[in-house]
Amino acid sequence: MSMSGLDIAARVERFVRDCIVPHERDPRWGAHGPSEAMVVDMRDKARAAGLLTPHIDEAGHHRSHRDTAAILCAAGLSPLGPVALNVAAPDEGNMYLLGRVATPEQKARFLTPLLAGQARSAFFMTEPAEEGGAGSDPSMMQTMASQDGDDWVINGRKAFITGADGARIGIIMARTEQGATMFLVSLPDPAVRIERVLDTIDSAMPGGHAIIAINGLRVPASQILGAPHKGFDYAQLRLAPARLTHCMRWLGAASRAHEIACAYAVRRHAFGKPLIDHEGVGFMLADNRIALQQAALMIDWCAGILDAGEAGTAESSMAKVAVSDLLFGVADRCVQVMGGTGVSGDTIVQQIFREIRAFRIYDGPTEVHKWSLAKRIKRETLAALG
Repeated sequence: MSMSGLDIAARVERFVRDCIVPHERDPRWGAHGPSEAMVVDMRDKARAAGLLTPHIDEAGHHRSHRDTAAILCAAGLSPLGPVALNVAAPDEGNMYLLGRVATPEQKARFLTPLLAGQARSAFFMTEPAEEGGAGSDPSMMQTMASQDGDDWVINGRKAFITGADGARIGIIMARTEQGATMFLVSLPDPAVRIERVLDTIDSAMPGGHAIIAINGLRVPASQILGAPHKGFDYAQLRLAPARLTHCMRWLGAASRAHEIACAYAVRRHAFGKPLIDHEGVGFMLADNRIALQQAALMIDWCAGILDAGEAGTAESSMAKVAVSDLLFGVADRCVQVMGGTGVSGDTIVQQIFREIRAFRIYDGPTEVHKWSLAKRIKRETLAALG
């Protein structure tokens, strides 16, 4: 009998707490994420527990967004949990896109190893800002793909490409004559060169975030993902649910930070009583409880819209803005409650704080989402006014 999303989430939570949290002290977790050997070790444990890629059901289909929310929130209780369970970005979003758009042959070659946790992937869209490339505005894309017989030749540079170092599968977005096209590639490839891996505030994703040079990459037409020149459409298809799964994972992480801060505030005494009995501390923890509930409700609302088959573009933008800001507030208050311990590496709280700070930029900065929503409001208001 198939297990419900809540049942799977309960198993995932036990697994993360018992088997993955101890890895938070693993010396193989470095500035650019856990090492490949560490990823393999954690995924072997998840596979043995029957929990690898738990957001995909027994028939190979994505579970509902609401079920996925429960599962990914449980996975996110440790920053390493999503990697261990094979539900981390960018792989999870790439699985979703391939499942929706790829041909059967492409799924066999590129999706199957992703689902099995045997390969990692990268999504090559963002470009260097100093060259005027695509960032929050994909229409500025400068990476070009030109047709040469039955092949396409790609040239350009990409930036902040998560997981490129060590990835075996890439989805490369490049400008073509009538828009943009997505290409599936096997990695490594000598035409796709990692110039450097950036030092960033976050460090939970394997391979870090890299600057990439693409010089004369030749890709057969059979490796176009979906239809030519439809890359911008497919990016939106991927980004709306991917924004929400980011929210799910970081809700779990912020919940864990709150747990740790509460335990600290109960045990730590100052000025004659536990910290939690001081209004300034107790109120911060109360604010956290409110914010976590607000974030959970926002995720559930947007998940319901996606489950109803709607695109959820505006709704996922609203959820991403609200949840990232709410959870950053939670993480910040946890650090504050814990004082010196909160900024040290003695607990995972400071790591969660850094990861969630980056989340306010990744998958679209708060300001870009608000700008997009404001344009929509203007259109709707003008239409209503006649």
